[in-house]
This record gives sequence, structure tokens and C-alpha cells, in this order.
Amino acid sequence: MGFFSNIFSKKEKQEVLDNGLQTTKQSFFGKLSHVIAGKSKVDDDVLDELEDILITSDVGVDTTLAIIHNIEERVARDKYVSTSELNNILREETMNLLVQSGNDDSDGFEIPEDKHPYVILVVGVNGVGKTTTIAKLAYQFKAEGKKVVLGAADTFRAAAIEQLCIWGERIEVPVIKQKMGSDPASVAYDTLSHAKAENADVVIIDTAGRLHNKIGLMNELTKVKKVMQKIDAEAPHEVLLVLDGSTGQNAFNQAKEFIKATEVTALAITKLDGTAKGGVVIGISHELQVPVKYIGLGEKMTDLQSFNRVEFVNSLFSKVE
Repeated sequence: MGFFSNIFSKKEKQEVLDNGLQTTKQSFFGKLSHVIAGKSKVDDDVLDELEDILITSDVGVDTTLAIIHNIEERVARDKYVSTSELNNILREETMNLLVQSGNDDSDGFEIPEDKHPYVILVVGVNGVGKTTTIAKLAYQFKAEGKKVVLGAADTFRAAAIEQLCIWGERIEVPVIKQKMGSDPASVAYDTLSHAKAENADVVIIDTAGRLHNKIGLMNELTKVKKVMQKIDAEAPHEVLLVLDGSTGQNAFNQAKEFIKATEVTALAITKLDGTAKGGVVIGISHELQVPVKYIGLGEKMTDLQSFNRVEFVNSLFSKVE
């Protein structure tokens, strides 16, 4: 189990998830109910309409086509599939397309006992909730009893350094920083050195949120990694890409660009509460073959949830209250 399960009960976590996905569910099932009204079986017309619904729910074209293809095969095999079965079929097909992390359905970062500190490099464009995601992660690791150090390596914006420092003070976690314009790799080196000296369990390093120059971004992240590897040959252990789920296809495009620029090992998709674009989680995971580790469902520190594909899909396809 991930550390999130220790912060509050499974029931409370499920309530946050259900509430956070409410707008997506209302939009999706409202459209689906209209399509199947008066129909008894899944036919070509239903599938065509379903394809439109999935695409407009930001599931993504390739993922939508995969889902439709699998349902078509099932209809051809079974000869008759009732519209009442469609919800369960969609649930199964969606579950199969979500990328698993490890051998089970419980994700979130598990900190190995033999890796101290465990280094998480966080990337993503400005405005996606990167800094607050770092703060929430740090808060939750600390709540688990782990010693956390943050690194303010987004040195291109004074506001980014200041914001991370404010969060560090609030959650009482040290932030290693230098002045604006400093070498990000130097900040990363100092952060990891400090964490080693203090016997910290987790290091989370913020990086600059720029995409306009992919070559520059790639060179910068490569340098950050190489410098940290002078201290720990395996660092960073994770590269976490933070995406704003409410932007739908823009999140897809950002993910593709970052994956070209660096080796992304995990995703955090924020701002899913209050948006009808929750389907973007399915498409991004399937099309990019990168596991979703966290989803953001609100402003509170505990509203960043470790992603569990079974819980997510069951919530997404549960009845809208």
C-alpha cells in the first residue's frame, strides 16, 4: 500500500475521488444516456456516438479507437451485446488500457529501504500545479515519518524559489536554494549533498517550467542528472511529470514534448476536480505508456492522491449521485 493509505481511511479517500470526478462523470454519462435511450443493443450507431463521446471527453483519439475496436470485437464474438452491458464493458476495457506500475494496482512512490535518499526530479510547465504538487508530496512523506529535503532548482523565476520556500516553511521541510539565475545543477548538487549529510529519506527537486526550447531543456536536465550522479550514481530515481488535467489535449501535447526531452518515469495529473476532462488520465497513460502515480483532486494537502487504477475506474463508472 502507498503512504496515502496511512493519512486517512480508504472510505475517506474514495469520497475524495468520487467528488473529484463528479463533473467528468456527469458530462460523460449524461451524453451516454442520451445515446442509448430507446436502444436495446450496441450497434454501429451506438459505437459511432460512443466514439464521439470518448474523444470529446479528452480520452484521446488513439485510446478511443482502441476501446471502440475492442468493443466491436466483443459484439462480433457475442453476436448480441445489450446497451445495459455497455457500462461494464467500458469499465473493463478502460482498466485494461491503464498502465500498471509494478505488479499490483496500488501506485504512488514506494521508498525502498536501501535507497537513501530517494531522489524525485519534478518537471512540468509553469502553471500546472508543479510547486504545490511538490509541497503536497513532501507533506505526505513527512506524515509518513520520512525526512524530506526540497531543492529549488527552478532558478529562472524568483517567484518559483520564493513559492517553494513558503511551502517549505508551512510544512516545516528544509528548502535548499541559491539566488535567481544560479545554475540549476548546482542547486541540485547542494540539495543532494545536504540530504546525504542529514540522512534524509526523500529529496524532491523542482526544475524550470519551460518548453519553448526543447534542446535547452534537455541539456539542462541532463546536466542536473549528471551532477547528482557524482553523489549518487542512481539519482534521480524518479522523474515525475506534472500535468494540468483541466487542459485536456494540451496536457497530452506537453507530455509528449517532455518525454522527448527527458526520461519521464511517472505522471501526476492535477486539477481534475471541477473539470469534465478527467478522461485525459486514461488517454495519457495508455498512449504514452507511462504510469500515473498521483492525481490532484482539490486544494487540501491530502487531495493529492496516489493513483490506483481499480479505484479510479470504479469511481469513474459508478452512478452519479
